[in-house]
Amino acid sequence: VQLQASGGGLVQAGGSLRLSCAASVSIYSGTMSWFRQAPGKQRELVASIRSGRDTNYADSVKGRFTISRDGPKNTVYLQMNNLMPEDTATYFCRLTAQYNDYWGQGTQVTVSS
Repeated sequence: VQLQASGGGLVQAGGSLRLSCAASVSIYSGTMSWFRQAPGKQRELVASIRSGRDTNYADSVKGRFTISRDGPKNTVYLQMNNLMPEDTATYFCRLTAQYNDYWGQGTQVTVSS
């Protein structure tokens, strides 16, 4: 299983980015999640979406980030609006399927003030 994350970059505060994570397998029955890790901090859950499209968000991103999935494309997206400097981190996607976790390689998001 391979996950390819993309879409990171440098953006000014208040700007937007959309991250993508393409899986090499079907994500239909799995849970897709985005995590982030800033330097010196623990990796934290940002958002997740289940096969039934139930979503969950960290309090710090509610109302600003939206997670969605495209089943036929085996891809999950993270639309990030109103970005803040504290959103700066490496973002990782994860597929949880059949009791296994698979991680992507990470994509860097840097928000300048």
